[in-house]
Amino acid sequence: MKFNTYTLYFTLVAMITLSGCRKDFLNQVPDDRLTLDLVFQNQQYSEEFLANVYSNIRDEAHRKDAVPFDGLSDDFDIPYPESPIYVINQGNWTAGSGYYEYWDHYYKGIRSATYFMENIGKNQAILQTNNGAALIKQYTAEARFLRAFFYFNLLRQYGPCVLLGDKLIPTDLSKDNEMMQLPRSSYDECVAYISAELDAAAADLPLYPKQQNIRDYGRATKAMCMAVKSRMLLYAASPQFNGNTDYATLKNLDGKQLISQQYNKEKWKLASDAAKAIIDLDVFSLYKVYNGAAIDPFQSCRDVMLEPWNTEVILARNNNSSSTYEKHGAPRSINGWPSNSITQSLVDEFEMANGLGKDESGSGYSETGFSSVDGKYTRAGTFNMYVNREPRFYVNVGYCGSIWPYVGEGEKVMEFYYTGTSGKLGARDIPKYGYISYKNVHPNSNVRLGQYVSRPYILYRYAEVLLNYVEALNEYTPGHADIAKYLNMIRERAGLPNVAPGLDQAGMRKKIHHERRIELAVENLRYFDIRRWKIARQVNSGLMYGMNMDGGTHLQDPNFFKRTVLSNRIYFNNFDLFPIPQSEIDRDKNIVQNPGW
Repeated sequence: MKFNTYTLYFTLVAMITLSGCRKDFLNQVPDDRLTLDLVFQNQQYSEEFLANVYSNIRDEAHRKDAVPFDGLSDDFDIPYPESPIYVINQGNWTAGSGYYEYWDHYYKGIRSATYFMENIGKNQAILQTNNGAALIKQYTAEARFLRAFFYFNLLRQYGPCVLLGDKLIPTDLSKDNEMMQLPRSSYDECVAYISAELDAAAADLPLYPKQQNIRDYGRATKAMCMAVKSRMLLYAASPQFNGNTDYATLKNLDGKQLISQQYNKEKWKLASDAAKAIIDLDVFSLYKVYNGAAIDPFQSCRDVMLEPWNTEVILARNNNSSSTYEKHGAPRSINGWPSNSITQSLVDEFEMANGLGKDESGSGYSETGFSSVDGKYTRAGTFNMYVNREPRFYVNVGYCGSIWPYVGEGEKVMEFYYTGTSGKLGARDIPKYGYISYKNVHPNSNVRLGQYVSRPYILYRYAEVLLNYVEALNEYTPGHADIAKYLNMIRERAGLPNVAPGLDQAGMRKKIHHERRIELAVENLRYFDIRRWKIARQVNSGLMYGMNMDGGTHLQDPNFFKRTVLSNRIYFNNFDLFPIPQSEIDRDKNIVQNPGW
């Protein structure tokens, strides 16, 4: 059966699948079926219901089929013509295409969370335990957080959505019933509602993961509530949603404006305060690995994604499997599918080791020839474009000639030229632009044997909070000392010098945008950044460059190492928001479509 927006995730027909044996809270294995009435008479079954609400948090590791956001940014792409990512980047997209329709998915999670909140207080089995009332309060807060989180995911993808509050709509209503004909709330109303829900949930949750039992890491915390609020308020303050006259026609049928047409500077204050509140908790810090007394920037920036629940992790999907992502980030020589490709545009964005951009005087950048000696992160014979770059370059970028130590396989040389072991000749699994994404690929995973290092998938981390703070502060109080202070913390961890002093607001904005792109590369954030800054059409349309995938027969063949147009993307302004699924427009006559669809 096809669920509509308001159908309960578990179908509420009377049956639910639950586990009959005790396992980790977030990894239940169903093998029994009970009526929902019985679920809320038993502590274990109620907890398993809540675990299934958590399961609506999407696994963002799979970039081909599950989550498209990196592939629809200017940082990343995949080579498969049958993928909706490929089709969308060619401009072939309509409201009826059905691509990545998460509207229904998140409303299922919302309804499941609301149903749990409405019923968990009836569970006498929990209430009769020593800490029963406290558990009910905590579980209710967890469901409230999840509901708010799902609403935010709707907001960031579709813009203004339909707020249901605590209302449970009966599942047997006809689609024409007035309770099913609900309009969209305004963007600012959605932000206010989600913020209030996150605040309410935070009041009854542990502060951060380390205050929980290890087996409960991944369950909601106060810090998670604060982090989601920080990201949301930053988006709300940004040009896309703060006085954007491009959305002047986005109104409900009664004329209600859904995105405010007046710029409000105070939204930046709300965003900066929300981020600073997390900093002031003093429980998170940038993850660092030391080599003696000095920070090792490569290991620090690499292992922050690999070390489970380190000092920087705020929200992670605990039961994530890394296998698909890592297989798409490994060479064909070890049975990988090397298709997670980053673009030349992102490659060019990384600084040199001395902290200068590639086009700045004195940077030392060269786009011709090959190195004659080993470098700190490179070997003799490396194309000079890749020599003496900042450490995060080598964390992120697998280039032709780079070395990766795969466990059980020894060191593997990446061969992306035409006849190379991961080249285009006779293959479909290729790095489209001549670069593979290394970030979050574990060196101890063995792709050939299908043995992957299981770990949480990070969705929110402390570095983003710092970048949220400095961006909002620069827009509200340019010149504030905290801007350079916290931006330089990130650069220090990355092994780079401080930003130049004396930058004006525009200069600092450029630096902050740059630092977000590099520090948070390939973490599904760039897609939303270029839209909220209103630069998506500028940076994500037209000719996209990489190395010449149709050239080269050896590692130092200049026919491969030259900038080549590898795609021509088409981007229209209406792509800034996903279309609401046509099935929802047809069902709910009060839902208006996003502009241009």
